[in-house]
Amino acid sequence: MGMNLAVHHLKAIVALADNLNFTSAAAELGVSQSALSRAIAEAERRLKTPLFLRSTRHVDLTPDGRAVVSVAREAVAQMEANMRHIEGYLSGQRGRVTIAALPSLAATLLPPVVHEFHRLHPAVDLRVEDVLSGKVADMVSNGEADVGLTADFGQATGIEKCVIAEDTFTLAVHRDNSLADAVSIEWRELAGVPLVRFSSGSSVARAVDAALADAGVQTPPAVQARNVAAVAGLVASGLGVAPVPAFVRPLMDFAGLHFVPLIPARTRQISLIRHHIRPMTPAGRAWVETLHRVLPASYADSAGIAWRGP
Repeated sequence: MGMNLAVHHLKAIVALADNLNFTSAAAELGVSQSALSRAIAEAERRLKTPLFLRSTRHVDLTPDGRAVVSVAREAVAQMEANMRHIEGYLSGQRGRVTIAALPSLAATLLPPVVHEFHRLHPAVDLRVEDVLSGKVADMVSNGEADVGLTADFGQATGIEKCVIAEDTFTLAVHRDNSLADAVSIEWRELAGVPLVRFSSGSSVARAVDAALADAGVQTPPAVQARNVAAVAGLVASGLGVAPVPAFVRPLMDFAGLHFVPLIPARTRQISLIRHHIRPMTPAGRAWVETLHRVLPASYADSAGIAWRGP
């Protein structure tokens, strides 16, 4: 361990090798000339070899000194790079952020937030995992994701939520469907109407089930699909109609559907969730701050979407 050199020894060696003058090297390091001399002498003692030839007028490297300087220079550069990385991490400019989100939110709510965050924090590795609502909460709970965006996360433990938005349900219908001309449709009028349903694992399915139950409605056996595009395609084919929340609607535009307001209005709460104890990384906190700043402006005039964030 006698050859172990500290960072200040390495910096002193490199500075003196670059300047070959104690006064200039000390000024470069911001230390006194005597402190520099002690650091060089200590380094030579630990290495058990002279690194510099000194005279009253001249300083030069020994052969061993030249070999040591090349290693010291690389070590100092790597250390400074690591310190910059730590500084960037602590300032939120580096690191990784993983967001678990419902597929519909990943495709509609997240893009303006991701775009702005990437502009401000280009060195942060940002990852979006689009999964169903139960999986969103699980990923946040077990640490796979820093934060989650979901509508219904059941009974996941260790989770705290912040409701950031609400979106309202409308009825997606084929333009040739007789319901397409209605100004609005009551939930109770869906009794006996063929429905295209989201699969039972989705937050949309649970919200629709609750609305139909409150209206005392029973519907015929429904066609079910998990993917938003699949639901849109099935409705467009005339197989049925589909109650859908506002954040889902942009993903169905390709199918040329018509959307009719459902009354009484039913909304779905969109929550930002995180672990209630596990601390967030600086980059994670920066991402949440970006979300709260960007979303109110992005959805201020969006039909069926109301911002509920702080």
